[in-house]
Amino acid sequence: MKKEDLRIVYMGTPEFAVESLRRLVEGGYQIVGVITMPDKPMGRHGSVLQPSPVKEYAVSKGLKVLQPERLKDEKFLEELRALKADLQIVVAFRMLPEVVWSMPPLGTFNLHASLLPQYRGAAPINWAVINGEKETGVTTFFLQHEIDTGEIIDQVRVPIADTDNVEMVYDRLMTVGGDLVLKTVDAILSGNVTTVPQGNLPVEGELRPAPKIFKETCRIDWSAGVKAIYDFIRGLSPYPAAWTELYSDEKNAVMLKIFETEKIFAAHDLVPGTVETDGKNYLRIASSDGFLNVLSLQLAGKKRMNVKDFLQGYRHAEGSFVK
Repeated sequence: MKKEDLRIVYMGTPEFAVESLRRLVEGGYQIVGVITMPDKPMGRHGSVLQPSPVKEYAVSKGLKVLQPERLKDEKFLEELRALKADLQIVVAFRMLPEVVWSMPPLGTFNLHASLLPQYRGAAPINWAVINGEKETGVTTFFLQHEIDTGEIIDQVRVPIADTDNVEMVYDRLMTVGGDLVLKTVDAILSGNVTTVPQGNLPVEGELRPAPKIFKETCRIDWSAGVKAIYDFIRGLSPYPAAWTELYSDEKNAVMLKIFETEKIFAAHDLVPGTVETDGKNYLRIASSDGFLNVLSLQLAGKKRMNVKDFLQGYRHAEGSFVK
């Protein structure tokens, strides 16, 4: 079979999934359908519908788009069958029912942003950075019943620098992932795929999960060590952002997001969360074994700014604390 004859259905929603779709289109593959989430209501009254990044790209290329509310809906399943896909590809979409992933004769494979079996779950990039990993990667694998457990087709390793935040790693994995999706489809088309069960792969230490991140997940624990807090902040920067409550006194607090810090290892006898500042140039927050020197931050209702601009406008920094 030639690549122009291979019928592919592509499933994805966010920006991360656009790169792989673009590589397939520009690589000459036939995308017979794109499945993405329904348009999201935006604006004060939800009167404006915002299409997903994948839909925007697909429409720009004249591709057929389906946006089912429910993946088991019989009308959607009929439309999907009518596309007569040979292969389905999933990148940052949602969990598929078996009736969907088992449909094409060549199977359905997923691109996951970790080195499986590590970091199974919804937020693998965030958790790899939060946990201070020095390496992550991307994996393609065939879907089966349990989420992120299918047999592995291929993997690519990607380093994580100590200065990387999650946005930097995300962009890197998005590009590498596009390469791997194209390589995987080429291998499937040529019949040169040998899969490996995840249980057969060597794993250093225990398996770490990557659960979905909620607002409360992002709250900073100042009793932790400098390195743990530093990694936590960069693992959530710039989105959804690590946060804390900044108190000017015992009663008045405001939500503060922190995007960038520097590590300062230094012995002290301060209560974790104590703020040290000269009111002009620096703002340091005590942890259990040192300080986090804050470089950029955002008060609730304000724009993100560097610490010097923040101190110029915030007159209660001296004597304040966080928790």
